[in-house]
Amino acid sequence: MTVFNEEPKCSICKKEIEGNEVVFIKMRYPKRKGFTEVKAYLKNEGQFICEACFEKDKS
Repeated sequence: MTVFNEEPKCSICKKEIEGNEVVFIKMRYPKRKGFTEVKAYLKNEGQFICEACFEKDKS
């Protein structure tokens, strides 16, 4: 889980995720409908994986 007001980081290499960067997010599909705060939900419930770490894991 991410600390409030902290920028998200890759859960593998700990690199800070920057705006407009391609990321992969590991998370459970939400039960509720109608989310308006998508970025906040992803930061609280997801594990971010940067593209470089995701590509390494695939090979």
